[in-house]
Order: sequence, then C-alpha cells, then structure tokens
Amino acid sequence: MAVAYTPGLRVTANAAIRQARRLPMKGQVLVAEGEAVTADRVIARAEMPGSLHTVRAAQMLHIEPQELEAAMLVQPGQSVKAGDVIAQTEGVFGWFRSELRSPVSGRVEEVSAVSGHVRIRERPRLVEVLAHVGGAVVEVIEGEGAVVEARGALVQGIFGIGGERRGLLRVVTDGPDGVLQASRLPDCSGCVLVAGAGVEAPAMMAAAEAGARGLVVGAVRDEVLREYLGYDIGVAITGQENVPMTVIVTEGFGELAMAQRTWELLTSLEGQLASINGATQIRAGVIRPEVIVTREAAARGAEGRLKPALPALEVGSRVRVIREPHFGRLGRVAALPAELTEIETESKVRVAMVELEGGAVVRVPRANLEVIQE
Repeated sequence: MAVAYTPGLRVTANAAIRQARRLPMKGQVLVAEGEAVTADRVIARAEMPGSLHTVRAAQMLHIEPQELEAAMLVQPGQSVKAGDVIAQTEGVFGWFRSELRSPVSGRVEEVSAVSGHVRIRERPRLVEVLAHVGGAVVEVIEGEGAVVEARGALVQGIFGIGGERRGLLRVVTDGPDGVLQASRLPDCSGCVLVAGAGVEAPAMMAAAEAGARGLVVGAVRDEVLREYLGYDIGVAITGQENVPMTVIVTEGFGELAMAQRTWELLTSLEGQLASINGATQIRAGVIRPEVIVTREAAARGAEGRLKPALPALEVGSRVRVIREPHFGRLGRVAALPAELTEIETESKVRVAMVELEGGAVVRVPRANLEVIQE
C-alpha cells in the first residue's frame, strides 16, 4: 500500500531530538564529540565587535581639525568610560576652556586631523550558544558550534512567540479545558506554565511579571496576544519578540481545549526541566514552536545515532484539521480513497475520510491535515 508523508505536529513521549547549535559568526567551540552536555552548557562562544561611534570632536570643541591631536587627552588604543573627558582646549588665559566627553564606554580607534573626528568602538559583546537540551554531542561544527542529540518528550505547537528558554513545568489549570485566571496564578518564577483552553490577559501579564519563563496553552485570543505584545504580530516568522515570557499555542486561536494527549503528556512531566522555543514559520521551511523534555541519557540506535521517524498519513493516524470549516478539530483517519475527488474550489485532490472526536465523519483534503505523531 502506498504511504503519504505529510508535515505534522509531533506529540510524543519518546522522540529522537537533534539540535544544531551554531554561533552567528566564527568563534570558539567549547565541547568535543561524544561529550555529554546539560541544557545550560555553553557550546560555543564568540566576541561580537562593538558599535563604532563617530564623534565630531573638532566641531564640538570649536577648533580646526589639524588642532585636534594637540587637544586630545587620550590616544588611539586607550580605553575610555562614558562621561570621561577625552579632549580639552586651552582657552584664553586659562578661561573659556572647552571639554569633550566620551558618549560611550569603549576603546579609541582613531583621531583624524583631516576630518576632525574621533572614532570610539564600544566594548565587544560576548555571544554564547547553549546546548538548550541535555544530550550528547554527536558532531562538532568547526568554529561555529555543535550538533546535540537526545531522546525524550516532544510537543510541537501551532504558533508561538518568544525565543529559547528553560524552566520547570508547572500545571496551572484543573484540566485541558480550563482557562488561566490571574486570581489563581501560583508562584511561578522560573517555571514553564501549562494551561488548558486559554489565558486571560491579566493572567498572562502577571505570569510574565512574576518571572515565568514560558506558557504552554491550548489557545489564545487575538486581543490577549495583542495586549501582551503591545502590537499586532505579522505572519512571517516569530521568535525574536522582546517579551519576558515565551508563549506556545498548541491548538489555535480563540478558546480551544488542549488536546487530551498533549495535556496528559505535559502533566505527566510536571516538575521536570523543559526547553522551549516559540519560533514559528508557517510558510516554506516550516518551523514549529516546541516543548522538549529530554532523558538524562540519550538512547542510541545500532549505528550510534538517534533515528527520527517520518509521520505517515495512513488509516488510523491521529490528525488535526488545519483549515476551515473544521479548523483545529482532532480525529483519526477512517479511510484514504485512492481516487481524486473534486472539492469546493473545483480542484481534484486526494482526500481523507476523518472521524472527528464526537463521531462525525468528514471528507478533508489531505493537504489540510497534520499528523500528530504518537
């Protein structure tokens, strides 16, 4: 029988996880192949050059460019702090002196007698890449980073905002259909919160202010997300938002109960360290927001590598509908007719007969389904 493979959301307690961890520039790799690493281990480190600031020194001192060198109190190569006096004129009989103070902390790179400018470069900024997940280093990328492999629980979401964070999982609603309210918010500093069907805006703001690292929720309303971000989010790629707490949505927008399997898996992991990332890209090169909880020791296949399985769309597959009129509904594939079927757009496509939760059987184009890997 032919098998169709389709991108899908994975919700599994035993996934093969492979993470390539790279610096944005050349730097120093701090781990070796075969080394075991924890989620907060620094994999690689580099120094990013500081910004270069041009100070119109001669103009500010009211002197000619060729007089600048004589007025300088510091020379190229010397370090300065913001507010330090770096140049000074003699004035007239010791009066009416002009002073020039450094606008930033850094190192003087150039004093130009032609332009009359002083160039100061801020101190380098240290850039570090963490392992993000606990596992084993299986490949070192020279000068860039490493590849970490592990095995553990993986929950992929529909949408997310915010970058990589880590924290202990804490369940904060009574069930998958519960809505998180500010009045019921527990101490959540350093935690990744698991809610059910939704979250109220005051609760989201309060959780972020209390130091929560992340929130995993079944659904979120547009206005709640807008209030949290302070603006309407686009549809390109997320993950770079300047927010104190990463948010991952597992089902969709509005108020949708978290899928029972997702809820059961996350609640079974309560108290364990979770690595989360809200980065989402819904167009070509799909990126899913993820919650990862790895085992202490990575399991290996016969060849020493973890072997991820492709999600197969077949009879019995658990799926989610990703287009209207059944958007967000869960079910199982009841049949996969081989013949092409004409749909509302008058296109002929391959479809699947899906038995939704509740018993209704609907016809859905296969492209409108995501496989939930179990």
